[in-house]
Amino acid sequence: MVSFQADFRKLVPAGSARAYAFAIFCVAVAAAVRWVIGIWFEGVVPFATFFPAALLAALVGGIGPGILVAVLGGIIGWWAFFDPPMAFFPLTTAQLISVIAYLITSLIIVWAAGHYRGLMKRLEDEQKFRELAVEELAHRLKNKVATIQSIVSLRLRDEPQARDEIVNCLGSLRATDDLIIAAQGSGARIRDILSAELRPYDVARMSIEGPEILLPPKLALTMALLLHELVTNAAKYGALSRSVGKIAVRWSYSDPWLNLEWRESDGPSVSVPNHRGFGTRLFLRALEQFGGKVEATFASTGLVCKLSVPLSDLTPSIVPPTPGAPALLARDARP
Repeated sequence: MVSFQADFRKLVPAGSARAYAFAIFCVAVAAAVRWVIGIWFEGVVPFATFFPAALLAALVGGIGPGILVAVLGGIIGWWAFFDPPMAFFPLTTAQLISVIAYLITSLIIVWAAGHYRGLMKRLEDEQKFRELAVEELAHRLKNKVATIQSIVSLRLRDEPQARDEIVNCLGSLRATDDLIIAAQGSGARIRDILSAELRPYDVARMSIEGPEILLPPKLALTMALLLHELVTNAAKYGALSRSVGKIAVRWSYSDPWLNLEWRESDGPSVSVPNHRGFGTRLFLRALEQFGGKVEATFASTGLVCKLSVPLSDLTPSIVPPTPGAPALLARDARP
């Protein structure tokens, strides 16, 4: 209904000549329909078809056109469908009460429709304001991230490895922020986050499967960091460091748990690291704030990482891709 009214407001501005022309058209159609019904059925209320006409005219053109329909409908119904037809008088007490009741009811309908129309207009204006605010915040956020990246690059110019890791993490967060903003702040989809992270690599080496699940903004950013860490590790030491290495990512939802598995194969042999640095500890504990957990298994065939997090307030749904999101990876692209 909101979209319908928004389209009509552009074509038929409230109180315009088009709005009143549309109101007259509604009266003509209502009168014709009432006349046809009267031929086939006896005892039909004289004003029966003018109520919806007044409602439609008020919704589309505003209160003024709605009142016009109500008044013209009352005059036509009184003149054409009362006994005797084609005359205003004589008028019985019952007929007079019928006319008055019609006018009062029609005016209430028109007022309610006009109030609803105004409410929808305010909601539309608020939506536009929110979109503008989100765009402004997105612009400021990009500037801040770019500034932070510049500061990090300058301060850590003598430590290129740490510099590149931090700058890349910030880039991953910025990409996920773009996805969240494209979804009007509602979050980001797992598949879109994966696509952004794996886009630089050969899609034919990836196997991606799972339902379309929209993650809340805070969880989406955390998931982006985790997946970025997995991709970076795979590119340096794992499956993506070899031309034949493969990665399979599967996720599923079983109320309330989201379970995601990252599995590498055909890469170099891996073993449990002797020392867990700050980055590794942070990676393994990243989902604890959401009541989730991360389990990493260093199998001989490659790293296997399982992420689990409760989504008690989220129901997965099949939804269209986020506008502005990167091209999605195939659901199951095997070489």
